Amino acid sequence: MIFDLKKVVASVRTDDEFKAALRSDAKVIFLQNTSITNADEQIRLAHDYGKTVFIHTDFMEGIGKDKAGLQYLRKLGCDGMLSTRTGMIRHGKDVGLLTVQRFFIVDTHSVDTAIDSIKIGKPDFVEIMPGVIEKTIKRFASEVDTPVIAGGLINKTEEVDQALSSGAVAVSTGQSSLWNYR
Repeated sequence: MIFDLKKVVASVRTDDEFKAALRSDAKVIFLQNTSITNADEQIRLAHDYGKTVFIHTDFMEGIGKDKAGLQYLRKLGCDGMLSTRTGMIRHGKDVGLLTVQRFFIVDTHSVDTAIDSIKIGKPDFVEIMPGVIEKTIKRFASEVDTPVIAGGLINKTEEVDQALSSGAVAVSTGQSSLWNYR
């Protein structure tokens, strides 16, 4: 599994963060803000540095939010995609991308809705946000057969450890000081 060696994912939004992620120990990069004009170069560079690349398709500019757009990303060499949309997750799986479905958990109803969506879309991984909610991570880890990635609001090593001990297989963070941790 891609998270066996390193548990912290570099979640990047800017070119400077991307460059720092390339130099970091993180093995997986979540590109949160990319476009059709630079995705091929970012994927190539990341692969040159031995990184696995996931693109957040909900935020990608210049590409359709459909199966054809995902086929194009796969053709560019993208390893995986992130989305909050169950339909996009299913399309991503259809074209051979690894899939991460992201859920924002704000209350019990959102937990129930997310669990139902996971059962329908069957993503390869689930990202629960914010990632500092150990109780919810434990529930997801025990109720679905999908590895959980904790993300959001994680900026301390203790929070990484708490998320992992709660059942998450990895943690995604924009906090560059954690990219070399674990």
